[in-house]
Amino acid sequence: MTIQEAINARHSVRAYTMQVIEDEKREKLSEAVEEINKESGLNITIHYDDPRGFESRLAHYGKFQNVDNFIVLKGPDSDSFEEDCGYYGEKLVLIAQMLGLNTCWTALTFNKRAVKRIVPEGEKLCMVIALGYGQTQGVPRKSKSLEDIVATKGTMPDWFKAGAEAALLAPTAMNQQKFKIGMIDGEPAIKIDGKGFYTRVDLGIVKYHFEAASGHKVK
Repeated sequence: MTIQEAINARHSVRAYTMQVIEDEKREKLSEAVEEINKESGLNITIHYDDPRGFESRLAHYGKFQNVDNFIVLKGPDSDSFEEDCGYYGEKLVLIAQMLGLNTCWTALTFNKRAVKRIVPEGEKLCMVIALGYGQTQGVPRKSKSLEDIVATKGTMPDWFKAGAEAALLAPTAMNQQKFKIGMIDGEPAIKIDGKGFYTRVDLGIVKYHFEAASGHKVK
């Protein structure tokens, strides 16, 4: 599966089977986490065979089932912390998708007490991502159109259009899609458009989708 195929295929999944994630896939994910942490300065960790992360009333309310594996997005606080967590967290999500696994981003509906014990002193917790084999592959959600999110007028280059279409497939908090994509001095730029929950995390997720699909870095 290519990165573009993963972007197209990936949907949020909250209900999982009891199938154990194989050692080979764990090794590939561990290698990805090590590389990401080195590049980003974050301290992302993956926790396997541990249901405590989603044993809570909030998780039940969020309709999570059989979540025995999860990714914790954490690290030293910085001005770019939330955006970095979104960018690199989504990179991991798509790697997981390419390995045949399913995921779901969550900011609230997990066991905060259990997860916060994982966060070292001096570090900050951003979000948690459920991980495993889904009971289904999830379903597509409603999306804005290109015209809604592209600020640049005129004909779009093919690479820009591909990036913008991938950005529309990015998961955002409550499906807000509060972002605009344009060009500044011939380079693509993405900014938050309006107020909303976790927009800085969403910005990082959207940027990763755009860059992965277009092959162009975003300002």
